[in-house]
Amino acid sequence: MGAMAVAAAAARAAAPGGPPGPEALLDGVVALVPARSAVGAGLRRARDMLDYGDAATVAAVLGCGRRTTAHDTVPFALWSAARCLEDFEEAFWTTARAGGDVDTTCAMVGGVLAAGKAGTPPAEWVERTEALPEWVPRSL
Repeated sequence: MGAMAVAAAAARAAAPGGPPGPEALLDGVVALVPARSAVGAGLRRARDMLDYGDAATVAAVLGCGRRTTAHDTVPFALWSAARCLEDFEEAFWTTARAGGDVDTTCAMVGGVLAAGKAGTPPAEWVERTEALPEWVPRSL
């Protein structure tokens, strides 16, 4: 269920014009995930917590990967992505500050945001990355 939810969020973020806002993003994902699943329940809680400004509180309620399960990572990651749909850097820092399985939650957030208006990481971040090996295709 977790992979389906993240893919649905990325697809909604990539739609022409993107989702109208955080609520629309999560509402669209909730509609596609089975309601009786743990991920679905977490996503509904994430939707209800969009007005919370403290990521640590949200992570304490939703989970942020300390148990390394989809229902413990996906709702928080999509809450974070929804709260920062147009700000790649803020989304990453919001997600990372909560702790837990940071590489997983930030990867989910990055995938959703990269598909939408936020697009790519900040240029300074890209400049600090290592070059890809020669065997990696430069374009598809």
